[in-house]
Parts: sequence; C-alpha cells; structure tokens
Amino acid sequence: MAEGIARELIAERGVSDVEVGSAGTAAWDGAPASDGALLVSMERDVDISGHRSRMLTPELAAAYDLVLTMGPHHLERVKAFGVGDRAFLLSDYASRGADGNAVNDPFDGDLTVYRETFDELDREIRRVVDRLAAERTAGGA
Repeated sequence: MAEGIARELIAERGVSDVEVGSAGTAAWDGAPASDGALLVSMERDVDISGHRSRMLTPELAAAYDLVLTMGPHHLERVKAFGVGDRAFLLSDYASRGADGNAVNDPFDGDLTVYRETFDELDREIRRVVDRLAAERTAGGA
C-alpha cells in the first residue's frame, strides 16, 4: 500500500526525479498484494493490482538514496545492510524526528486494520512528499 500511495502522491504533487520502490524483510518474491491491501487501496482509488513483492537485499537497499521503514525491526535490518545514514523510520523522517512511532503491519488483520494502516501510511507519506518537495524547491531542483 505504501508504494501505491507514494506513487499517487508524487504524481499528484509533481515531484520530479523521485523513484519509488518497496521491498519486505520477510517477503516472498513475486507475491501479489494481500486481498486486504488490494480491497482497501481500491476503496481509496489507489491501484496496486500490479504490485509484486520482493525481498529486501543489501544490493537493493544500497541502490536507493532514502530507505523508509514501517517499524524499528525493519530499520535495524536495513541498517545491518550498511545504509544507516540513508535509512529512517517512516514517521520519524516524515516528522523530522518529532514522531518515531511504528506503522502497524496489517498482515493477517481484518479490513478495519487495513483501513487504519492505509490512513496512517497516507498521512505519513504525505508528510514525506511535502518534505521532499520543499527540499527540492529550496535546493533549486
């Protein structure tokens, strides 16, 4: 859901030169999004029907300038790959350090849990996109 939300918001805001990807620390390569994620995303007009999961690898983590994670255990895993200065908890990066709360993983939850997680992701990713847009404006990009 996070990747789909980010793609939508980046396109909506016209933020250029930002590539969005997602990977999991316990993902099965090639698996589609869960039914709950698909249904809730469709309710919110975010198309993730083409999403396929992939496992986070050191090479994949190293390929990105910024890696945002939903929870502290994900962050620890990413930092173990040697990208510590480019890896942040999503809410921590979005709030510039004011809010370091984990985003709930809805896996195996009911639709209510997926809706709550979607809303939380949407809120945090909006703040991230706002920050990226402001940094590009301030930097002349």
